[in-house]
Amino acid sequence: MEDVTDTTPPGPGGSPSPSPGDAPAPTPGEERAVAALDGSGLRYRLVRHGPVRSLAEAAAARRVTPDRVVKTMVVRRGEGDHLFVLVPGDRTISWPKLRELLGVSRLSMPDARAAREVTGYERGTITPFGSLTALPVVADARVPGHPVSIGAGAHGVAATVDGSRLVLALGATVADVTDPEAPRDDDAAGGRSDGSAAPPG
Repeated sequence: MEDVTDTTPPGPGGSPSPSPGDAPAPTPGEERAVAALDGSGLRYRLVRHGPVRSLAEAAAARRVTPDRVVKTMVVRRGEGDHLFVLVPGDRTISWPKLRELLGVSRLSMPDARAAREVTGYERGTITPFGSLTALPVVADARVPGHPVSIGAGAHGVAATVDGSRLVLALGATVADVTDPEAPRDDDAAGGRSDGSAAPPG
């Protein structure tokens, strides 16, 4: 594991990262995620950066393109039945495709409180690594094949990993389950663009 504290501002409107000596102590969520990453055998690079207000700023802070930022979405299949869906940053879940893959007629997204109860992570920090509940994982077909950046349990903390090794480590089902994300007015205004209540990690 390589630990990098990026001191470059993520872009317009973004905040510079703290210097390595000023970096805050890891949160319990980060510690749990990093421990799980270490236990997975994955080779990864941990990146810490300052606050971001959008997916574009998160990508810039992590020095990747938005399509390489992987959003971890919690999907509810039924009472007490959830799964993770890994979605490229520039795409959104295709509910018809996902329903067909899972063989169900209805899916939904839990609210922030329910997602936290299942995973132990608040919105914007959710990752499969270190989740309080072991959930099945579906990864969009565009996740493997190149390096990707996935949240690591806290705001401003992410892990850069090989996408192909990521899906293998998670035992993920890989399938085409997304559509291109339509432009949104709030993206231009620095609004939320990860499909949740906060920008990704």
